[in-house]
Amino acid sequence: MNFLEPFYNPIVNYSDFHVGCFKGYIPLCKEGNFFYFRVVRIFFPPIFFLLLSGSLYSQTLGGLSNYNFLKLSSSALVTALGGQNCSQFSNNPAMVFQNPALLRPEMSKSIEPGFLMFPGGLQTYQASGAFYLPKLETTVGASLHYLNYGVLDQTDAAGLQLGSFRPLDYLLQLTASRTYGSRWHYGFSLQFIQSSYGIYRSAAIALDGGLTYTDSSNGWQMALVAKHMGGQLRNYEGSSNRELPFDLRWGISKKLQQAPWQFSLQLNRLHQWDLRYSDSTLPASGLSSGSKGLVDGLFRHAILSAQLMAGDKIELSAGYNYLRRQELSTGNGGNGLSGFSLGVGVLLKRIQFRYARTNYQSNQVLHHIGFIIR
Repeated sequence: MNFLEPFYNPIVNYSDFHVGCFKGYIPLCKEGNFFYFRVVRIFFPPIFFLLLSGSLYSQTLGGLSNYNFLKLSSSALVTALGGQNCSQFSNNPAMVFQNPALLRPEMSKSIEPGFLMFPGGLQTYQASGAFYLPKLETTVGASLHYLNYGVLDQTDAAGLQLGSFRPLDYLLQLTASRTYGSRWHYGFSLQFIQSSYGIYRSAAIALDGGLTYTDSSNGWQMALVAKHMGGQLRNYEGSSNRELPFDLRWGISKKLQQAPWQFSLQLNRLHQWDLRYSDSTLPASGLSSGSKGLVDGLFRHAILSAQLMAGDKIELSAGYNYLRRQELSTGNGGNGLSGFSLGVGVLLKRIQFRYARTNYQSNQVLHHIGFIIR
């Protein structure tokens, strides 16, 4: 159960918030050394996982998972790139929310605060910082993601007001990353998650693990990340233990050598093929997204983004989230620019300013502001 559920799951069933999660692992090949992997082995074709998982999942429903605020964008840059990106070339310390392996030594002594305003007065704050430890050859970081829902009325079943309460969600994260050889980076993030909705409180602990392969000379970077592996420390009042919103992601980014462009492709939820809603409890209202074929099912996993360096100081970003656009489509009505996002960055020597905007609904625009201070 989560107050922000309508923003990322338009079809919501609040009567139950159980989440099913495929538990598994990716076998890693060893040839003399644990980190000796060829690209084709470590980044095992993600399409294979999608097709394989098709036999494991037939449908999925909205409103059935805990801690859904973890799906929100972690920075203005990520918002501009479509909401998720685990492989982007960037010196942005908040990218550790996407992939702990993106925490690099060049981010040392940088801090990034961010702010995102949702309709209805809901506010989310983020802050990330990084520091390089030369003796340990390790980059460490600390991050906070905090959601403020404001003051809400507390009522009984008959609607009689009993008082007020302040619901909140937050995530505390500690990250460490290292380099292996000249092209491999790996990292882990330990997360503490807390939710408080009046008398309903819950806590969890989780781990993110990420790996990147970087070919700087040719402008390629590929990434694989497993997110939110863990469990609850404390259950909501009256509920049993629930699983966290596990996600397995693969991404690739390409910087053009002769032009100031960077392009990225990310595939999400590789452990689950069918991301379309099929809720038998809803009437034929056009809100349930039925089967539209293999291509539609595949593109629901994909997020496309592009970035342009317009000179030395200006950076323009854009993204397209197909799943978000399909989920927020209301029957035969138009959905405007839902799923599209844009952003701009002003990159100065000691400070960077970033702004992004994205559409969740045709008449609602979300604004995300962030800074990087060095």
